Order: sequence, then C-alpha cells, then structure tokens
Amino acid sequence: MTSPKVEERYQRRFPMPLSDRERKVLKELELDLAADDPRLAQELSSGSVENRFRASSYFGAVACLIGVVLLIAGVASQIVVVGVGGFLLMGTGTYLLVGNGFASHIVRPEPLKPPSG
Repeated sequence: MTSPKVEERYQRRFPMPLSDRERKVLKELELDLAADDPRLAQELSSGSVENRFRASSYFGAVACLIGVVLLIAGVASQIVVVGVGGFLLMGTGTYLLVGNGFASHIVRPEPLKPPSG
C-alpha cells in the first residue's frame, strides 16, 4: 500500500532501518487505515498531504500577524483607523487560515442510528 515515493522520503528523513516486527506492525497499520478510511489512505500514499496548506493559508498567517501588529500600533498611537484596520486584517487572515485551510478537511462523523429492536 505504501508508495515507493513515500518510502524513499521516509528513508531520507529517518535513516534508521526498521526491524521485521516493526515493518509488520507498520504494514498492519497501513492496511487498517486503508480499510477504515480509504480516501485518507490514498491521500497519504500519494504524497499530496503538503497541498493541504495552500497559499491562502500562508497569506492568512501573514495577514494575522500584520493585523496584530497594526492593532497594537493603533492602540498605542491612539489612531482608531489603524486599530480598526488591524482588527479587520486580523479577522480576514483568520478566515483564510482556518476557514479555507483546515475546515474544508474536517471529516464529520456519521450520526448514530437508533437501535432497532
């Protein structure tokens, strides 16, 4: 189930070889993951996990930081427009960071069905 690309990347990061028992446990975990959540297993084996954090997430983080700085500068200098602008930029950055970057990947569990009987 593990692609050669993922194994090669793992070997580069962690050069310590695995024992036979550890390889067996790792293979069982991969098979369990594939059985439980095939979509996630496919995403992990394809190596596309890095694509989750798109440019909008990075822009959101930078906007949050700049917004905090502007908010503090506005409060310190008592210039309301700068403080409000910083607050709005901080809110926009938070939306970009959380709204697009993470919330779209949340898997909602299926509701439990009442027992029949």
